[in-house]
Amino acid sequence: MRESTCCICGKRKMVTLNDYLYDGDTVLKIIQKYSNDLKKDVQISGNEVDMIHSEFLIRMEELLVHNEFMTSQSQRIRELYKYMSNQYPFLAFTFKGRIKSLIRAEEKFNDYIVSTVYDCYKDTGEFPSLENIKYKIDHFRDLIAYRIVVAMPKCHLKEGQNREEEELKYLYEIANILPEFLDERGFVAEASYVKTNKNSARLDDAVKPYFRDYIENPNPYGYRSLHITLYDRESNGYVEVQLRTKDMDDYAEIGPANHLGYEIRQKKEREKRNKIPQGENIYFDEAYERCRLLHELNLSKIDVNMFGAIDNSLINDGCGLYRGRLILPYEHLSRFQNDEID
Repeated sequence: MRESTCCICGKRKMVTLNDYLYDGDTVLKIIQKYSNDLKKDVQISGNEVDMIHSEFLIRMEELLVHNEFMTSQSQRIRELYKYMSNQYPFLAFTFKGRIKSLIRAEEKFNDYIVSTVYDCYKDTGEFPSLENIKYKIDHFRDLIAYRIVVAMPKCHLKEGQNREEEELKYLYEIANILPEFLDERGFVAEASYVKTNKNSARLDDAVKPYFRDYIENPNPYGYRSLHITLYDRESNGYVEVQLRTKDMDDYAEIGPANHLGYEIRQKKEREKRNKIPQGENIYFDEAYERCRLLHELNLSKIDVNMFGAIDNSLINDGCGLYRGRLILPYEHLSRFQNDEID
């Protein structure tokens, strides 16, 4: 186990992911070391959330090691891809699947804690119980996520048709059949936990309870997408499916949502730190500090097996440390590119 006290000031040194990123280890070795040290550090820190944190990392390790179920899962997801290829031959679309990166998973886990403590303190003037924090963390359901991106090629538009409207029409049409289609293949849709969500009238009443409609309700920096969480009965785990048009995907991945979202999040995080008195809540203090340290990472300086970076933009991630591990690339290019569709 790493040292629990600072040799200079004698104070306890908090366990963070950053401490394990400079020794040339594999991602799996990093997860194992970090998980074990978190578990041991609970006895020193009294931060009981660290035990939940340790168990979360173990679940992530199991995904990366015992992934035989991925073959079955991807084959069942492929049935939807085949259905769409036959039903919408004029559309272009991609199916992508990934296991969330270690850095992003660590950031999101700690952000759940920060947000839960902050929201409770802001609303009631009191801190949440450990059970409330555990309940919030339990909604971390997208360690495995699939993204469906659709596009209507311009050559298939009839006179007077609007491409964005046509893409939205088909996107919601696919959303309406998706829960039942995947239920027949072992995936059970989970009711959305976002209670204030206003869903589009394009969604059928039968499926509205399951979707988080960020198309109808874009987030503050313009991100738009449809999200649904499914429980896979075969793997006994959760997956998230996201549906977007190509324009939405571009905006999220390379557009303003990517940069502005980061800036807005940073500002909001600083506001949360100013609201919570330092030293009043160990859950908040340590989770906030772990997030802050991740935001300050210089990726070119870290040494993780199969990972390389020139800077924080030019990255070659062969291990799923920063970008996530790709598990499903399916691509359907529109047919009849030169033929008129009746």
